Amino acid sequence: MTRFILLFIAVLTISCTSNAQKKEEKEKKTYAVTKTNAEWKKILTSEQYYILRKAGTERPFSSPLNKTYASGTFYCAACNTPLYESQHKFDSGTGWPSFDRAVKGNVDKDVDYKLGYARSELLCGTCGGHLGHVFNDGPRETTGMRHCINGDALVFKSKGAKNE
Repeated sequence: MTRFILLFIAVLTISCTSNAQKKEEKEKKTYAVTKTNAEWKKILTSEQYYILRKAGTERPFSSPLNKTYASGTFYCAACNTPLYESQHKFDSGTGWPSFDRAVKGNVDKDVDYKLGYARSELLCGTCGGHLGHVFNDGPRETTGMRHCINGDALVFKSKGAKNE
């Protein structure tokens, strides 16, 4: 019984050390666009700040972008980086804008433990803003992935609109 307890303590110690190292690695990541919280609050709406900077989640079915299917591009609301093309958008029925892939190189993945288990979090690759999460229940005929994105993290520009 003593061996079992010692083994359990050893495994627990190694596990905790591993997660601490992962957290430190995440904090080392720097992004091309960085601002103080005060600067972000000046340029974002309160909803955008809550989602992009505080990793919040909007209510399902609350974003007008959930049903936006016009031809164009979805940009980061914080730094104007192109994140998703409309041809990769689909109706997942979840109440959030969903895409089967991102613009290559513009979205980062991280691990989120906020609900007590690991989820793949999606971040803007330019400013690090929280976008949403990725799941493997997307369309099987394409990538099989579902990028579940908060609409308030995005700005839609129809095809032909100038990128200002």
